Order: sequence, then C-alpha cells, then structure tokens
Amino acid sequence: MSGAPLFGQPLGGIMQVAYVVPNLREAMALWTSELRVGPFFLFENFQLDELQHRGRAATLHMSLACAYSGSMCFELIEQHDTEPSVYRDVIVSRGYGFHHWARSTQSFDADVRRYESSGAPLAMYGVATVAGARVAYMDAREKLGGMVELIELTPAIDSLFGAMKRAAEGWDGSHPIRTSVA
Repeated sequence: MSGAPLFGQPLGGIMQVAYVVPNLREAMALWTSELRVGPFFLFENFQLDELQHRGRAATLHMSLACAYSGSMCFELIEQHDTEPSVYRDVIVSRGYGFHHWARSTQSFDADVRRYESSGAPLAMYGVATVAGARVAYMDAREKLGGMVELIELTPAIDSLFGAMKRAAEGWDGSHPIRTSVA
C-alpha cells in the first residue's frame, strides 16, 4: 500500500482511542448525544481468528462499535463473557473506561518486536475476520497508562476505516447506529 491512509491519520500515528464499556448500546447513545461522535458502526459478535491471550489460545465473545470525530476514530468495546482477554485485564485491574490507543503499521512484526524490547509485552494477538488484518495488543500500561494496539494496515483496513471516516464528515445526527459500512 502506498500513499497516506484514507482515514486521515498518518501511517504509524494514533488512529484510534478505545474504551471498554459495560453496555455497548448505552455507551453509543451517550457518546452520540453528549459528544456528537458518530455515526457508530456496530460490529456485533466481532471475530478474531488465531486468537491468543498472553501466549495461550483463547476465545472471546465481544462486540464493538467505531465512530469518527474529525480524523480520530473512537472504539467502544463490550466483552460479553468473562474469558481472559486484554479487555478483562483492564476491567479487573481498574474498571471500565480508557483501554488503548491504536496505531496503524505496515511493519507489523518489527513493531511488535520493538514494543516487546522496550518492555511492553504482547498481550493479545489475532486476525480480524472482517478485514483479514493482524492485530497485536502490546501491554504498555506501566509505561504509558494503557495498551497499544498495532493494526496491520492492509487495503481492506484502509478502506474500512476510510468509509467510517467519510460517514462522519458532515454527519447530521441521523441514523446514529449502523451495521453496514457502505
């Protein structure tokens, strides 16, 4: 992939700020009414293939929603079960709220190694079924106060986030929750 990403942030920059929430639908309603973030794109039963949590095969039942404000994507995540995950790690240690920053990368493996060598271990790995891109959560809580998600920038990821950003440009508040990025 060449050129600047379609979603407005520079390659390698922070492209998303994410929060774990106890009730996704309530959180989306609150964020759209109080913060005018939207529209939200809801991904119910979001799937990560090849999922590993702290080096072990894992399962996870979760839903998430993404919306833009300007060039920043905000992600809300609800875990529906109590299986071990990076989300449960944070919920158990300090409760709901801020979880991670996401960075786009075209050098996924090198970036994972760089974070690990700087003291931020790989906490969760998976392949996003929706776009076939690898994601890695690096546990940078001690250094930065949150996790860092590395998202492999593929054409499908660029297109997905670009479409969500375009939907937010000039959004008039109608249809605040959408289930299709088209």
